[in-house]
Amino acid sequence: MLKHVTFLGAAATALVMSSAATAQDVSAATVVAKVGDTEITLGEMIVARSQLPQQFAQMPNELLFGGIVDQLIQQQLLADSVETPPGRIDYILTNERRSMLAADVVTQIAETSVTEDMVIAAYEERYADAEELPEFRASHLLVETEEEAIAAKARIDEGAAFADVARDVSTGPTGPSGGDLGWFGEGAMVPEFENAITSLEVGGVSDPFETQFGWHVATLVETRAKPQPTLDETRRQIAAELQELAVTERLEALAADAVIERPEEGAFDVNLLDQIELLDQ
Repeated sequence: MLKHVTFLGAAATALVMSSAATAQDVSAATVVAKVGDTEITLGEMIVARSQLPQQFAQMPNELLFGGIVDQLIQQQLLADSVETPPGRIDYILTNERRSMLAADVVTQIAETSVTEDMVIAAYEERYADAEELPEFRASHLLVETEEEAIAAKARIDEGAAFADVARDVSTGPTGPSGGDLGWFGEGAMVPEFENAITSLEVGGVSDPFETQFGWHVATLVETRAKPQPTLDETRRQIAAELQELAVTERLEALAADAVIERPEEGAFDVNLLDQIELLDQ
């Protein structure tokens, strides 16, 4: 940002401060520079510094201070050269002000509406008596035809290790690892596969069955109850949900106390949203 500033020192008369100001001497309203009768304040500089792109935000203030002053001076010079401001500027500023004020309120709500006790209570309510969900660990082999699947199942029935047969014949991505699919819950697999697995006892091997991917033989390795997430794992998500709820409740309360008028359906042509030229009329 600052690298692209064209310094206009030869075209402007700078206001030079004769003494250094300390933090005790100044406020956000303290005037740092002037362009004609227009004052540039410390507050404006602080905001400009806070909005710098990342590559410049890391620079020390010793290097940034003069560049920000020059940038704001140049922007003011260019702004003063506009005799008739485009109408869109007022609309942009109105939207920006509304958006920034709203964002500030949302931030305040987020920072003040949720406590650690509330997060803990929400966690316990959600998970303390939550129904245990089953998870399955299974292996499978995938081949193109029913005949290949029948032949593979016959080898397993004759005593061959399931993993060895899967490594030999499976065309699926888990073949090299013996067909191990790891842990998965209900709904994670296509219905035909899930039905085959959930009908097995641990250690059982299915008959060949077909899915959209081809022909399978599967085995159920073990089952368990799905582990409940810990408070630390869910704290951020729960806090965000509570904050969103607090914002919604504040909005509902504000709306209940406000007189709000909305356009009647069909009152405006929705394609007016594309008429950028209306802004400058």
